[in-house]
Amino acid sequence: MPRPKATLGPVMNPADFGLDAVIDISHLNQVTDFSAANQASNVQGVLHKASEGVDWQDPAYPWRRSQAEAAGLLWGAYHFGTHLRSGSEQAAAFLAAAQPGPTTLLALDLELNGRNPANSMTLPQAEDFVRAIWQATGRLPLLYVAPSWADGEVHARSGRGLGAAITNRSILSQCDLWLADYRIEPELPRSWGDRGWRLWQYAGDSGPFGPLSRSIVGVDVCDRNLFRGDSLALGRYWSGADV
Repeated sequence: MPRPKATLGPVMNPADFGLDAVIDISHLNQVTDFSAANQASNVQGVLHKASEGVDWQDPAYPWRRSQAEAAGLLWGAYHFGTHLRSGSEQAAAFLAAAQPGPTTLLALDLELNGRNPANSMTLPQAEDFVRAIWQATGRLPLLYVAPSWADGEVHARSGRGLGAAITNRSILSQCDLWLADYRIEPELPRSWGDRGWRLWQYAGDSGPFGPLSRSIVGVDVCDRNLFRGDSLALGRYWSGADV
């Protein structure tokens, strides 16, 4: 059964498909000037890696946060899920690392662990993580996921997969989608076929838009994301006023 396509069709210019104003980074990215990124490249929101598993915190997260917020940028944190330890334990570690405020956007990065495929987060762990975040904050996190991974397909090279497809019965399907897809016409995971995405990571290390990932002033090579809406809607959504 083919996956549903995004309803707006092929995108030759990413800016025609959404607001090109969100980047995601970690300590591996070099940042020199968040204010310049905002003024020259219209960066309005930053999602920064805060934690992985239960025993690793991104060392750049705290001071990058203060710099970004001082520059007037929206701040968010994401957790890279792993197989070691339960989802609820990872959620507790994430909240301790992220120290979210009322307007901190939270996200779960659910994907194949490329460094150690056997240490990839499973569907039940991801569900436990999301439930724990909901119970602690009253808001569901964004879910970063690729279409094939969300639909339970097995990664050909590693032989790994999520374990099952995310269905409409899963709490994960209630999360807003942060779509990871570098093709010009993105596909949607089946459970988001009617809702679409909130954020679309359209440019990274590969794909037709890959070179655009290098065009941020003040930040080196980084992933680029579109928001479905305008700047006002982005601010409202980020703060939880429009969810």
